[in-house]
Amino acid sequence: MSHSLQNDRYIKACLQQSVDRTPIWMMRQAGRYLPEYRQLRAEAGSFMDLCTNPELACEVTLQPLRRFPLDAAILFSDILTIPDAMGLGLYFTPGEGPAFKTAVRNASQVAALPIPDPHQELKYVTDAVSTIRRELKGQVPLIGFSGSPWTLATYMVEGGTTKNFSEVKGMMYADPQAMHALLDKLADSIILYLNAQVEAGAQALMIFDTWGGVLTPADYQEFSLRYMQKIVAGLKREYDGQTIPVTLFTKGGGAWLDVMAKTGCDCLGVDWTTNLADARALVNGKTALQGNMDPSILYGSDQRIREEVSKILASYGQGSGHVFNLGHGIHQTVQPEKAGVFIDAVHELSKQYHQ
Repeated sequence: MSHSLQNDRYIKACLQQSVDRTPIWMMRQAGRYLPEYRQLRAEAGSFMDLCTNPELACEVTLQPLRRFPLDAAILFSDILTIPDAMGLGLYFTPGEGPAFKTAVRNASQVAALPIPDPHQELKYVTDAVSTIRRELKGQVPLIGFSGSPWTLATYMVEGGTTKNFSEVKGMMYADPQAMHALLDKLADSIILYLNAQVEAGAQALMIFDTWGGVLTPADYQEFSLRYMQKIVAGLKREYDGQTIPVTLFTKGGGAWLDVMAKTGCDCLGVDWTTNLADARALVNGKTALQGNMDPSILYGSDQRIREEVSKILASYGQGSGHVFNLGHGIHQTVQPEKAGVFIDAVHELSKQYHQ
């Protein structure tokens, strides 16, 4: 595999190496806000048909890069691929989000779950990674990803999306042993899965802990962070002569950035509820930071978007170690042109911070 990245700003910023301007990519940059994505999805039949077809997943991954000068590509996939590969029967209902035919609610169900082989049940993902890596031709790095153990467990125990987390928290409090067994099995599965993505060509990794923020600080450390730490320790951080940066992102986890930084990850994602200057002080040079514009700003005027970019850049301040991003995924009803305004503003306004 060739190493020469034409644009390695993203990798350098994750590793706190100096860059000429702040790199930017957007969570959910490949997806529903783009008309070309909606057209391809209609042709494919369903979201999972897109995910499980490596050529189509590659096409979706590349769509935003044709429109915008982004500094990274991210694998188009779903965070629930592992539970699906465990045999829980993932399906999607319009307007409802993901659901499973079988929910995991007790110790015997946990014990019966297999650890998926990334080269068998999840081969469509590694095939997509190698296809995308080839088609990118070294233009920008490719980010591979997974959901966190706690976030995957939330969907598996609830059987789908939830507002009050009663099943997953109920199991955590009533049978912590079963919950730990589930999280441990998920961590082992994710280590295999992410390392297989690296072998297939992913040049950076990200773990999305979407639901870590619903836990108490003590429960977060015991049931979410502990297992992300296990994953970080089990990942290939060097491959084929290259460093593979790892980013952890807990939505709603701004208060815990200092303990998150101790996991040994390279970068921490921050949502819009935390000020970047505060975040930078908390991590104290241990990690880079990613974020953290409120995705809803993209409904504002071009001028308002530029003002917000300017504020966020100023709050991080001088020097490297900042990957600009939204604080969560781009909303599906945002006009693509607004994303263009955002991306251009970051590139233009960030130069002064990298003298």
